[in-house]
Amino acid sequence: MDLANEELQFLSIPDILKESTSIPKQSPKAFYLITLTLIFPLSFAILAHSLFTHPLYSQIQASDPRHTHHQWTLLLTFQLCYLIFLFALSLLSTAAVVFTVASLYTSKPVSFASTMAAIPRVFKRLFITFIWVSLLMITYYAVFSAAVVLLIIAVDVQSPLLFFFALVVIFLLFVVVHVYITALWHLASVVSVLEPVYGFAAMKKSYELLKGKTRMAAALVFVYLVICGVISGVFGAVVVHGGEMYGVFFRIVVGGFLVGVLVIVNLIGLLVQSVFYYVCKSYHHQGIDKSALLDHLGGYLGEYVPLKSSIQMENLEV
Repeated sequence: MDLANEELQFLSIPDILKESTSIPKQSPKAFYLITLTLIFPLSFAILAHSLFTHPLYSQIQASDPRHTHHQWTLLLTFQLCYLIFLFALSLLSTAAVVFTVASLYTSKPVSFASTMAAIPRVFKRLFITFIWVSLLMITYYAVFSAAVVLLIIAVDVQSPLLFFFALVVIFLLFVVVHVYITALWHLASVVSVLEPVYGFAAMKKSYELLKGKTRMAAALVFVYLVICGVISGVFGAVVVHGGEMYGVFFRIVVGGFLVGVLVIVNLIGLLVQSVFYYVCKSYHHQGIDKSALLDHLGGYLGEYVPLKSSIQMENLEV
């Protein structure tokens, strides 16, 4: 984060990764505690929940359908609690990392205690943005599902080649839009923390910042999702379903290793998310007034914030 504002726009994906992985070295204790208290539980929950749901699914499949009401209730309750816990940890991790990176960017003294003190106010803004993104995602899924049904009705299923081609097009379209919305969400989350906007306004700002950097954002998100998918797939195959093929010790070792890898991937992902925001700001020649940003961050800690401070220097020629 020692680069000048005008230099950030020229960072390539390898440069962003290099810059992101170097940030924890500036405050190793703070990032160590953030990783231990937030990112590790998040990563463990992502992988380990299948260890609990798989036995429940097995019981339901083996039981008489007339006597599975209790099992289904237990499973749905667990899934609901899991989703709440997962998204809460995800938002908390995002708040902690983005706030800490911004503090380092402004040369503000960084500590785990100050980061935790700022999280309650940051969390509210992130949650509102998350609600808006969720509404967008639900709307997209509804429209997409309707389009799929109409396409299946319209396409002649008697022609296997045509039907297969239509399914491939549908799948590619789904992936492209899903990746874009995910990139929009990640950038909007950073905007919600570092700028005086959140919710729909943060999404709009994120949309504007992504212009010109959409391909880079899509590549970063796609690689992240693929890596997470591979980790989850290996965990499911070896740890969850590999009881008959692998021993308990081997599964424990592999499970622990995969959780550790996912912790690193999630930490780097959050750091990249933060750095990419500064890259987009630089690309659009929107300089960041570090003193105003410092005041903005201080506002989360109850410090005095000048009424006229603004961290957005729109169209600033740097």
